[in-house]
Amino acid sequence: MKSTLTSFILLLFVTFLSAQPAATSATIVESSLQQKEQLQENSLVKNLPFKNIGPSIMSGRVVDFAVNPNNPTEFYVGYASGGVWYTDNNGTTFTPVMDNTATQNVGSLAADWNSGTLWVGTGEVNASRSSYAGIGLLKTTDGGKSWQNMGLTDSHHISKIIINPANPNEVVVAAVGHLYSTNDERGVYKTTDGGATWTKTLFVDDQSGIIEMDAAPGNFDLMYASSWDKDRKAWNFRGSGSGSAIYKSTDGGSTWQKVSTPNSGFPTGDGVGRIGLAVYDANTVYAIHDNQARRDAEESNDASEGLSKESFKNMTAAQFLA
Repeated sequence: MKSTLTSFILLLFVTFLSAQPAATSATIVESSLQQKEQLQENSLVKNLPFKNIGPSIMSGRVVDFAVNPNNPTEFYVGYASGGVWYTDNNGTTFTPVMDNTATQNVGSLAADWNSGTLWVGTGEVNASRSSYAGIGLLKTTDGGKSWQNMGLTDSHHISKIIINPANPNEVVVAAVGHLYSTNDERGVYKTTDGGATWTKTLFVDDQSGIIEMDAAPGNFDLMYASSWDKDRKAWNFRGSGSGSAIYKSTDGGSTWQKVSTPNSGFPTGDGVGRIGLAVYDANTVYAIHDNQARRDAEESNDASEGLSKESFKNMTAAQFLA
């Protein structure tokens, strides 16, 4: 009986370890997108218009806005898995502008209203099991009639895009990276040629991505970014780690310096979770910290409490099967 139980536990453990599939590579994703375009082009019903007739219309998680600073009644709104919508009448009506792209999963938006350029970072940046990956950076210069993929396909989740208001070809992007696995395409990336080429300017490690980034109002050179050390599995989630920290740039995201050091006053260590940032001015930065540091365990002399999770840490196989 004990042998059968041991074999069952071993089988369950092996199954548990192999339950996490490997991430789909960027090469396979790009190949699949090309196949999808070919299928759409050859479809017998490609010229037939479709209309949603019900039974209901549901909303979803709003992840970002891009608002015209000179006309706040005109803006774009992005949904976690519902694409991007545009309004020029303060939300009285909306028009979808991303329906003809290969994904509807959105993480961040940024618009250069002078040139009519909209950037979309695909892939929702939350860490839920329902947070779906994207396909990199998308860009449109004609209001969504056509889109171009500008790279970072393997980043999966893009949290922030900052455009230099004095030079729209200079763009800084924060990438969270894979949700369920480690990867190297995460961190901060910068382009000075409108997305034709990218330079990685900040990389923490292969499981810590950049979850937030903000520039000082009126000063593109001064930026702050926060990294998030996390590990999502289908059966578990670790939402904190020593890789979570705050970084500062004084040259428009070209170089970065870690500012949340042990002597800075900001929490450090394994208990540091997600960090939200808001830069008010050159001297004032607000940070919201998801503190997951554990308190020291309290000793108890009550023998009637029975087994706890701590009891299993030092338990032998014989004690477990007894």
